[in-house]
Amino acid sequence: MKDERRRMKDEFGKAGESEEAGAGAKPDLKPRTKAFALRIVRLYTALPNTTVAQVLGKQVLRSGTSIGAHYREASRARSTAEFISKIELALQELDETLYWLELLDEAGIVRSGQLANLCTEAEELISIFVSSVRTAKHSR
Repeated sequence: MKDERRRMKDEFGKAGESEEAGAGAKPDLKPRTKAFALRIVRLYTALPNTTVAQVLGKQVLRSGTSIGAHYREASRARSTAEFISKIELALQELDETLYWLELLDEAGIVRSGQLANLCTEAEELISIFVSSVRTAKHSR
């Protein structure tokens, strides 16, 4: 049991390898959102095979992996309005992902310490996306 917890922390507790660009540079969020999705996939595969864990896991898997897809769509937007719409969809999925992560923690399926880095990354992405939407709305 202890080895399984250590493995889970190693697999989805660390931030992705892609870090933001240096100070003042625009970060490329494609690899960051993809790394987040892969961490969510690893979390799902490490969940116990109970009905509750699998139901909650499928929810977090769906919402957590769609964030990068929405971001990619936003990066190909044909208008500012379309960009804002796609980023706002990613924000909704991020908020939903945090909800499912909280349920996994509060239901005792995964210890909160194992989810802390994943939740922090989701919150950081939310901050970045909110800032992007504000900037886009002001530049219209």
